Amino acid sequence: MLEELRRPDLPNWKNVEEALWSEWSKSGSAAMDLLLERGRAAIEAEDWGMAIAHLTALTDHAPGFAEGFNARALAYFKSGLFGPALDDLARALTLNPDHFAALMGLGTILEDTGRDAAALAAYRAARAIHPHDPDLEEAVNRLEPKVSGQAL
Repeated sequence: MLEELRRPDLPNWKNVEEALWSEWSKSGSAAMDLLLERGRAAIEAEDWGMAIAHLTALTDHAPGFAEGFNARALAYFKSGLFGPALDDLARALTLNPDHFAALMGLGTILEDTGRDAAALAAYRAARAIHPHDPDLEEAVNRLEPKVSGQAL
């Protein structure tokens, strides 16, 4: 699916993206999938503490499941805990180097903390995997003029 998503002439890219998210959301355990579901529901409800609790239980019991770390990184980020969010994004990307959302999250934190050149590199890496995401295109276009002349 990743190769298909990378195709520049992909009219149904949202379907491919959804199928990929579906695959990435399968831990191989019904109990762990339930923890992910509960963590995501807490994120949706903006209950960051509950999200972190559910997702920490998930990452403790399924340390090889990249999506658990990616989801918890979002909850940490929304809580203003950038350090733990960066740690979780690094873990998610170690487990799944093609996780374009984790790369985008990394770019967002780097940009929010004034590290524009590193953020641009993260956004470009994510866009290389998912060239259809308009948010990634906008992020790259926003940062390229700011970073011109800076070493990446």
